[in-house]
Amino acid sequence: MNRIWNTFKTLTTIDSLSLQERTFCDTLTKELQNLGVETFEDSAGKQLGGNTGNLYGFYPGALKKPPLLLSAHMDTVTPGIGKQAVVDEKGVITSAGKTILGADDVSGIVVILETLKRLKESGQMHRPIELLFTVAEEVYCLGSAIADYNKITAKESYTLDLSGCIGDAANAAPTVLNFIITVKGKAAHAGFAPHKGIHAIKIATDAIAQIELGEPTPGLTVNIGTIHGGLAGNIVPEQCSVTGEIRSLNHQAVLEQWELIQTIFDTTAKKRNGHLDIQGDIKVTAYETPKNSAVVERFVRACQKIDITANIKSTLGASDQNNFALHGIAGIVVSCSMHQVHSTDEFARLDELEQGVALLTEIILDCP
Repeated sequence: MNRIWNTFKTLTTIDSLSLQERTFCDTLTKELQNLGVETFEDSAGKQLGGNTGNLYGFYPGALKKPPLLLSAHMDTVTPGIGKQAVVDEKGVITSAGKTILGADDVSGIVVILETLKRLKESGQMHRPIELLFTVAEEVYCLGSAIADYNKITAKESYTLDLSGCIGDAANAAPTVLNFIITVKGKAAHAGFAPHKGIHAIKIATDAIAQIELGEPTPGLTVNIGTIHGGLAGNIVPEQCSVTGEIRSLNHQAVLEQWELIQTIFDTTAKKRNGHLDIQGDIKVTAYETPKNSAVVERFVRACQKIDITANIKSTLGASDQNNFALHGIAGIVVSCSMHQVHSTDEFARLDELEQGVALLTEIILDCP
């Protein structure tokens, strides 16, 4: 367990914000090569305006079985500069300062590294393993969206990037659609000639009032996140921009809700002679891996082997698995000891990291 802690502490100390993963990737590459892993870095960094590509790895196995893909991401959210991890007498790992800890996703990477180290040391026969450590996952999974899938032959994957207890896994995740709607009206003096203006903010708020926010139907969420418009209190606002998102496990439901929102804005704008600029962008696409699939059943057997409860569920958070599914790779997202992520209260546990290694080892060794 000391080795797990030392690896965790070393990796969390490295600043690795999205699109700035260079030092982290270099450190991870050395770790993998020392284990005998063949590595390759793609050009995702150049394509995304970052300084690092996705990192691929291949760890050969003696068993003539199809490879499994193991994945985690190298980037963190903010505040993530100057991170330092500390551990208490109960084995709880937290940030020493006012930053995130970075367990999301250092926990997943540590579990993968320690599992490979133990497999090498034990000399146990196992299947080949493919690895993908992505950049910019925290920015709607940008790195995995442009990964080179010609370098991956695995058809089943385990992405170590889920909050919760060891044994939790997500087999379904949502489509997420972001939108920005810009209402264009006409400026006028608000005191002398308000009737000559077309009030863009009024059009926007009237439209928003007709949209049911929150969870209009079970499993579908709709949010308006920002409203920006106007220049001064004495000017009828000529422009107002509204941003928001829609997400659901049902891809078609997202598309239908987006059509409804566009119709509402269009109808409302026309009533007041306003115009619209509408942009919608599907950031990730929903997937569902059946519970009777080989990848899920292998996970359940591995949980039974180490005497923990398998909890297969859906999540409304996206991950790189959303993009893997688009390329024919069936998989689940596995908990690996990260709690209260994306906050300065984030923590991990040494005993859970140890459990995660035991679980991943059983997954890899499961060759019926």
